[in-house]
Amino acid sequence: MVFKKLSEVVRTLKTYNKITKYSLIARRYFVVNFFDGNLTILGILLGFFTGLITGQEDSIPAILVILTGFGTSISMFISGLSGSYFSERAEQKKLKVEIEKAMASYREEEDDEEMDDEDDEDEDIEIKKAMVTLIDIKRNEEEEKQESLEDEERPKTLYERAESFAGVFVAIVNGLSPFLGGLVPLIPFFFIDEAQFIPFIISFIIIIICIVFLGVFIGIISKQSIIRNIIQMILAFALTTVIVLIFGVVYDPQTAVNSTSPSAFLNLIMTF
Repeated sequence: MVFKKLSEVVRTLKTYNKITKYSLIARRYFVVNFFDGNLTILGILLGFFTGLITGQEDSIPAILVILTGFGTSISMFISGLSGSYFSERAEQKKLKVEIEKAMASYREEEDDEEMDDEDDEDEDIEIKKAMVTLIDIKRNEEEEKQESLEDEERPKTLYERAESFAGVFVAIVNGLSPFLGGLVPLIPFFFIDEAQFIPFIISFIIIIICIVFLGVFIGIISKQSIIRNIIQMILAFALTTVIVLIFGVVYDPQTAVNSTSPSAFLNLIMTF
C-alpha cells in the first residue's frame, strides 16, 4: 500500500517536471546560491581572520563566529525562500492571465467564423455581435464580483497544480542552498571554544572543496570544460580573499576609534 502511494507520488512528480521543468530551474538555483552562501560566509570568516593575522586578537570565541555565520545563513534562507516564492507566484499569475486571454481570443475567432458561415445579412450579424458584447459586459461585471470565490471553489487543473508545486519546490531550493552553503564552512567551529588559525584554515579548505565540486557539477551538466569552471570559481574565491585581507591589514582600528573626523572612512578608502 505504501509502495503504491509512493509510486503514485513519483509518477505525479515526473508529470509535473515534464510540464514545468522545475528540476532544471532548481538545479540552477542550487548551484548559484550554494556558491553565494560560500562566498558570503567566506567574507565573514575573513573578517574575523584578519583580526588574528594583524595581532588585534589572540583568539576569537567560536560561538561568536557560529552565531554570526548562522544568522547570516538564516537571512539568506529567508531572503531566497520568500523572494523566489513571490517572484514565481507573480510569474504564474502573469502566465495564467496570458493563457486566459489567448483562450478568449481563440473563442472569439471561432464565434466570428461561425457567424461568417451563416447566410444572415451583415446588419443582422452586427446586431448579434452587439448583443453578445452587451451580454459579455454584464457577465464580466458579475464574474469580477465572484472571481475570488470561484477561484477557490474551482478545482485546479493539472497545469496549475504543476506550476504551484514547482513554485514551492524552487523557492525551498532557492532558500535552502545558500543556507547550506553558509552553514557547511562553520562546521569546524562547533568543536572548539576559542578559534585561532587552524579552524579558519580548515573552513577555507572546506569552501575550496565545495567550489571544486560545484565546478565539476557545472562542467558535467553544461558539457563544458570542468577545469575552466573550477578556475573561474576559484578566482572569485581568491578575489574575495585578497580584497578583504587588504582592507583588514590597511584598516587601523585604534585610529578609527580615536578619529573624530567625518572624513575618516573616506581617508581609509583613499589609502587603497
